[in-house]
Amino acid sequence: MAEAHQAVAFQFTVTPDGFDYHLSREALKHIYFSEITAWKKRFIRFKNGILTGVYPGSPTSLVVIVAATMGSLYRKIDLSMGLIDRIEAILPVRSFLSPLSKTLISATLFSTGVWLCGIIFFRRTMKLLLCYHGWMFEPHGKRSLSTKIWAGFLKLMCGRKPMLYSFQSSLPSLPVPSVSQTIQRYLESVRPLLNDEEYDKMAQLAKAFQKKIGPRLQRYLVLKSWWATNYVSDWWEEYIYLRGRGPIMVNSNYYAMDFLYATPSSCQAARAGNAVHAFIMYRRKLDREQIAPAMALGLVPMCSSQMERTFNTTRVPGIERDVVLHLRESRHLVVYHKGRFFKVWLYHGGDLLKPRDLEMQFQRILDDTSAPQPGEEKLAALTAGERIPWAKARATYFSQGVNRSSLSAIERGAFFMTLDDEAHGYDKKNPSSMDLYAKSLLHGKCYNRWFDKSFNFIVFRNGKMGLNAEHSWADAPVIGHLWEFVLGTECFELKYAADEHCCGMMNSSLPPPERLKWEIPSTCMEIINSSYDVAKALADDVDFHYSQFKDFGKGLIKRCKTSPDAFIQLALQLAHYRDKGKFCLTYEASMTRMFREGRTETVRSCTNESTEFVQAMEGTIKTKAECLALFKKAAEKHQHMYRLAMTGSGIDRHLFCLYLVSRYLKVESPFLNQVLSEPWRLSTSQTPQQQLVMFDLEKHPDHVSSGGGFGPVADDGYGVSYIIAGENLINFHVSSKFSSLETSSPRFGNHIHHALRDLADLFNFQVHREEK
Repeated sequence: MAEAHQAVAFQFTVTPDGFDYHLSREALKHIYFSEITAWKKRFIRFKNGILTGVYPGSPTSLVVIVAATMGSLYRKIDLSMGLIDRIEAILPVRSFLSPLSKTLISATLFSTGVWLCGIIFFRRTMKLLLCYHGWMFEPHGKRSLSTKIWAGFLKLMCGRKPMLYSFQSSLPSLPVPSVSQTIQRYLESVRPLLNDEEYDKMAQLAKAFQKKIGPRLQRYLVLKSWWATNYVSDWWEEYIYLRGRGPIMVNSNYYAMDFLYATPSSCQAARAGNAVHAFIMYRRKLDREQIAPAMALGLVPMCSSQMERTFNTTRVPGIERDVVLHLRESRHLVVYHKGRFFKVWLYHGGDLLKPRDLEMQFQRILDDTSAPQPGEEKLAALTAGERIPWAKARATYFSQGVNRSSLSAIERGAFFMTLDDEAHGYDKKNPSSMDLYAKSLLHGKCYNRWFDKSFNFIVFRNGKMGLNAEHSWADAPVIGHLWEFVLGTECFELKYAADEHCCGMMNSSLPPPERLKWEIPSTCMEIINSSYDVAKALADDVDFHYSQFKDFGKGLIKRCKTSPDAFIQLALQLAHYRDKGKFCLTYEASMTRMFREGRTETVRSCTNESTEFVQAMEGTIKTKAECLALFKKAAEKHQHMYRLAMTGSGIDRHLFCLYLVSRYLKVESPFLNQVLSEPWRLSTSQTPQQQLVMFDLEKHPDHVSSGGGFGPVADDGYGVSYIIAGENLINFHVSSKFSSLETSSPRFGNHIHHALRDLADLFNFQVHREEK
């Protein structure tokens, strides 16, 4: 019980002899250093707030301007054209101010004013420059003179060493497309999916909406865009994520895998120690804004607002809607192992624990043979099931006593970690090894992940790792950025000793991890078991297939002189048609982070051009040359749609917001009802590769990424995530449901492989076929 008492700083009891009190030095030490750290963070945030607020200016530039002004006065040259004298004249008369002092104060005030005006001018100019998106629509490698001039000015404005949030206030707001443009593009996108009668009916609904209800709804949306930072993002988070009452496991959460081939250490505790230390190093950089903002083409800044909630964040269940709880500071994490929860402090004596010390703490958990408390083992199933039962159980059974304290430890932790008792990873001898690995990361046992946390860090028995991320607070590229840093840092910077343990010496005097206590009544256990049954049924229905395509990668696609993303998307269209014999509404995620607080937009990959190409490939009339011409036309169309989505001219977010306005106004729109009810039977997403260059992939080919994936969006559809992992490797993560008679993930994976080979054959490239 010693470790339990260390969490209490002061205890007292009343005895016949008076008061008996006890002070815990360890807990008081934690409190002291926690306050010191909090004040350091406040100072850093204050300093960074100033530096970010005056960017691209700096205190150094202010000193230079003041010095130049003073120098000019010394030379009797008035750069202010009399303004310094006017400022001096209106200064209050003070006996202790000499004429020289008044002149110096006036010159300093003038210099500061010039400096602030320059900053405002530069920031306004940068905002105008960032509103230009013509560069995206120009052919690759062919820049117009106007774009070159624009790029030169933007590079001049961006400065040399921007901080993470330096460009936030300079980013433009997401524009609201016109109703007519959105409807025109929508009708064009559904044309290949509808017969003539269905299309005419939809066109009539769209025309009526555009003429009657649309303009009224649009006015409210434009009004919101004037005062809101982003007219989409808050509603998107609210209604797409937080108001969903179904399970977030599989349906919303997604996962990221470890290196495909390499396992730097097979010691579970050691791998966890290095990785956790790397996670907190990343958080420290995040708090200090030392992470460089993402830049498109190395020039156009992207919004960084999503990164703020990476750590210390939890989704808290509610009856009607959930809320996202984010804390500025957390000094611990909670670890789950074999049905037990442990609280592990990340700091000792004010310093972050070294990897070897973290390894020791995790090994202590692994060596602990105590049994789970009643109801503890499957407690996390509450986060995997329906949201309303979890919200009611939380309010009833976890609002006081030890349950409240233990739940608070989980929700207020930096993140959640599982020391898994299974072994997963790539096994060339076992074709289903990666399928099982993916399913474990996506849903696990349905009770060994805390799905509400911003992310779960999972370490398997054989040293393999992975993440499971909650989706409401941010999108996959943010988690991908974090994960690349952690993998690169733990493997190439922190490294491992020859015996595969973490480097350095351990501090054996550290207090052991604290076991969380629970008092779970039988009525609560019934809710836990019910949530588990719902989650287990959902998890068992997921048909997952990890597919390695080794015939070629981005190297050959580049030789085809086409976009790699368009190439793969057209292959997916061809594969889907071969799989189901029909086309479907296709979702491809793109980002709108060139705008402030931008998140995602949909690219409708099934177009008139892509369907024409697919039908030509499946027919016998068209020649190879004709098919190739149709492919290039379809690829160009896809790229155009992708660019429109990224520049704020997409279809679906605008229609989504118009629909919400109609619901607020209680206006019925048959057109919007029809649009929002259409299922996405093919949902796709590309995983970004090497956002950070932590190591040379050519020198370390075994450290290629496995990518990540997500569950199927529609009950009778497919979810496909892919990562172009190298010159000769593309990884696909295909998901569907066993309960659907129309789908089979392994079958679809095979169709994707054949489609990719057929596209390469169009360009007369002979590929070496290598099955996994």
